[in-house]
Amino acid sequence: MKINSALSFLTPKDTKFIPLLMETAALLVEAGNLLDRFFRASGKQQKEISELIKVQESKADKTTGRIFKLLNEIFITPFDREDIHELANNMDDVMDSINRSARKVIMYSPAELPKYTKKMAEIIQRGTVEIATATDELWTFRKNDKKIRKSCKEIKNLEELADSIYEESIIDLFHGDFKTLELFKLKEVLQEMEKAANKINNVGKVLKTIIVKYA
Repeated sequence: MKINSALSFLTPKDTKFIPLLMETAALLVEAGNLLDRFFRASGKQQKEISELIKVQESKADKTTGRIFKLLNEIFITPFDREDIHELANNMDDVMDSINRSARKVIMYSPAELPKYTKKMAEIIQRGTVEIATATDELWTFRKNDKKIRKSCKEIKNLEELADSIYEESIIDLFHGDFKTLELFKLKEVLQEMEKAANKINNVGKVLKTIIVKYA
């Protein structure tokens, strides 16, 4: 009885890590929704939406900081602390790239945004939703990991779609009638959006690593 009591004391009944990861994922979804809106808006609206994305990034930075702080304070974690660190770090990278995608448009002020940016924004938004869906399953993935696996597969599909759209957009840019400066601006924006899709895929890889370890 005493041993069981000791183990009960050592084992956290209500882990703090998964709620914080879910909080980060929810912020990513909000940022993804805002990015989708951003590339469908123009002028003053874009500036306002960009500021809202920055707010989400600041919130996510604080949440990530809390996760890292807990990793230094708590001995027992729901799964490997290295994986928690990687997951939180990669989710933070996604948020940073979403923010930079919007900020580069504001900084460079391209004359016109091509259709590819809207397609990329939609892919990023869908990717953030899959991250949130998978993160919600971290409570029960040891019993059933089908939903996480499905989200990881969809994230990979979205990343491949983003790569395809990015390549198509670059070909159009360099074969189109763009002035050099405009070409540079659009290339920078599209590259950042492609990075965001890649970073979402990195989150998927970490999630897959976690479920494989405990399969």
